[in-house]
Amino acid sequence: MSADAMIRERVGGTPAGFDFEPIELVEAPKLSKATVAIVTTAGLARPGEPWADGSHAFRLFERDTEGLILAHNSTNFDRTGYAADRNVVYPIDRLVEMEAEGVIGRVAPRHASFLGSTFELSTFVLDTGPRLAKILREDGVDIAILTPV
Repeated sequence: MSADAMIRERVGGTPAGFDFEPIELVEAPKLSKATVAIVTTAGLARPGEPWADGSHAFRLFERDTEGLILAHNSTNFDRTGYAADRNVVYPIDRLVEMEAEGVIGRVAPRHASFLGSTFELSTFVLDTGPRLAKILREDGVDIAILTPV
């Protein structure tokens, strides 16, 4: 028996732990008509607005916000890619170019960052994730690009 089959046999009937309401699936518009937002786990912050360790919050940024910093404070985290080009984790310049070229309909007015270094996910699933989804829907976002860091 394969390892996959053994795992499926053992945990196949295990409850997921969350009761979710059924969601209505929608078809995204053509990319050339879509509003696109960025959601990153890079822990981006404005200078002087530090994150609390283990925070489950998110930060919102206007599309023209400049000077964002990586707030991840681990000494083992390599920041050189972001230091060289913010688009590595927050591809806002690429989205603006795609909007100008007509590849996407428009860049969303706001984008979001979570602090990715957390292990307890139920708050994201049950609280902050749905809150951010509501905000993005209110902003007319059709597509969110996730940049995990």
